[in-house]
Amino acid sequence: MSDNKFIEAYDHLMEHLYEIMDDTLHSVSDAMELAKEKVSELGGLTQEEINEVSDFLMRDIEHAADSTPAVSDKDSLAEWFKFDVELIENFALDAFLSLADKTRIELAKIEKQANKYHPYRSGNITGPGTFICDQCGKKIAFKSTSEIPECPECHAKTFTRS
Repeated sequence: MSDNKFIEAYDHLMEHLYEIMDDTLHSVSDAMELAKEKVSELGGLTQEEINEVSDFLMRDIEHAADSTPAVSDKDSLAEWFKFDVELIENFALDAFLSLADKTRIELAKIEKQANKYHPYRSGNITGPGTFICDQCGKKIAFKSTSEIPECPECHAKTFTRS
């Protein structure tokens, strides 16, 4: 594992989830269980840590499924991410949006899930996007999988994805 095993695990989970969802008719939750098994086989993380990272990934996918514009509209995507989508690695963007689209279909079936609030806190792992500090409004942008830091302005620990 790399310096931050959680960032690497997030990327591995996304990759496995993408492959599983692409090849089969599994639900997102069933596919996530299979992806977690594959990440567990790599070693380096406890099951509790894998569950935590999978929660981070599902939070991001559900948010994207609930909020992203049509995948074909790069200007709208750039607005959603709050930066040029060309800066995001191709696989990460394709996988993330593909999973979001498949999740959008599932979330339409279970509308309650789509409306859940998922707080973003410092120390959490997240995919690309822009976050706003809940306390002072400072924006922080991530172009790849990252660990959310404390707010650089006020040191608050909670954020909202913009």
